[in-house]
Amino acid sequence: MLWRLLHVMMALGVIATADVLIAQDQEVKSPGVNATRAFGYLNDICDIGPRISGSGGMKKQQEVIINHFKELGATITEQEFDAPHPLSGQPVRLKNLIVSWHPEKKERILLCCHYDTRPFPDQDRRNPRGRFIGANDGASGVALFMEMGHHMNDLDLSYGVDMVFFDGEELVFRRGDKYFLGSEHFATQYRDNKPDHTYKFGVLVDMIAGKPLRLYYERNSLKYAPKVTQSVWMAAEKVGNRAFIKRARHEVLDDHIPLNEIADIPTTDLIDFDYQYWHTTGDAPRNCSSRSLQSVAEVLLYWIQATPGLK
Repeated sequence: MLWRLLHVMMALGVIATADVLIAQDQEVKSPGVNATRAFGYLNDICDIGPRISGSGGMKKQQEVIINHFKELGATITEQEFDAPHPLSGQPVRLKNLIVSWHPEKKERILLCCHYDTRPFPDQDRRNPRGRFIGANDGASGVALFMEMGHHMNDLDLSYGVDMVFFDGEELVFRRGDKYFLGSEHFATQYRDNKPDHTYKFGVLVDMIAGKPLRLYYERNSLKYAPKVTQSVWMAAEKVGNRAFIKRARHEVLDDHIPLNEIADIPTTDLIDFDYQYWHTTGDAPRNCSSRSLQSVAEVLLYWIQATPGLK
């Protein structure tokens, strides 16, 4: 099935709606996203257990991700660096994973998530030092990209696409500990050691598997990347996804901040910050939805092909 994009002729007044900015005569493929398979990936990641930066669980997850995308034909780059442990000060080896599709293309889209888990469920009133597996806050972005990977080689893309998995987003034990270690390192390297490609647009995903899923405009995304933000929500509208709500709600500090401020990559944040199990032991697969994963995958697969309003 093909979604046929509207032939917009604003100057002639054929369509006068201000928020319709679609590339002319472009056909966009609609891949058959497998919700069951996507949720299976989420379960598999959670079965590893906690995936704290530098831990055995994180190393096992890294092996799973690398093997998965190698089998799908992607190019994988490992970006390693050290950061001091918040408690001991000893170096912790961190690793961002960069999964590239069409690496020959010099203009690229950045899709990203964090893949580490917080050491403890600090927002859990009953058990703030319990076992935290981060089904939505950690595994959902990984599962989303693992499912999207099955479809990437079938798409006719104008841009190359990099899926980046940030380490060290939540190596946080106490109030005041530093967040966003992986995204800050990635952004700094991109700024200071300019590669031979350019990231035109970015999308960060975080907590996108909750039920029911509600994705509002995030306020910092509107501040730093308004056109990208509106473009993604336009794509959601085109595929009939009602979980994307065109209304600003939360202001979130997340991995998109270093990407915007340091790397100057206009990046929006897809985050359901109303997820009631945030940083609790309840952030488990039973409180996530395969349909949520499927719906976000459908929107992003459409968006990376059409990038409405950005051409």
